Amino acid sequence: MSQALLEGVSMGLLLSAMIGPVFFTLIQSSLEKGFRYASMVALGILSSDTLYVLLTFFGIKFLATAAYFESVLGYVGGAILIGFGVSYLTKKQLAKPESNLEGVQRTRKRSAFLKGFSINGINPFVLLFWISIASLVHLKESFDSADVWLYYSATLLTVFSIDLIKAYIAKKLSQFVTPKFMFWLNKAVGVAMIGFGIRLIWFAFGK
Repeated sequence: MSQALLEGVSMGLLLSAMIGPVFFTLIQSSLEKGFRYASMVALGILSSDTLYVLLTFFGIKFLATAAYFESVLGYVGGAILIGFGVSYLTKKQLAKPESNLEGVQRTRKRSAFLKGFSINGINPFVLLFWISIASLVHLKESFDSADVWLYYSATLLTVFSIDLIKAYIAKKLSQFVTPKFMFWLNKAVGVAMIGFGIRLIWFAFGK
């Protein structure tokens, strides 16, 4: 069981080290709207990952062989990422960074959760990652049922914890962030999102 825990934490650290649209969204959300908002984004990411864990674990054979599913997800996900990117590029410079997060409304929390869930969920590379993890777990003959779920739990909780740490550090740096910096950060995030979107569409086109 300790082996499953150690391997799960290690895999979570590996996943956390990957820089993609989720990373940029999390950092940008924390800088612009605060830690509480970003923590809801991270919770959305965790929920999306958990859903993929369940889908891949119980349906790995179907998902791994259904190439059309990956293609459709790639086209749709790429288009949505490009849409997010365009919205970031067209954001105007704020007179002041948004900061009063103590009175965050439920609707705002819900939008943050959905943002994290969708950005992570539409990325087929996340799906492919969890398919590979499910394949790896199935090949672990030494793992019993408890080990499997300990492995997955350790992976998910490690990713979530690292995401919260990223958001917290970004928020602490927010006092040094000017509206002009946020303006150019939004441009950079927008370009990155569009780049990831084009990459996903290219990936789907090649399937």
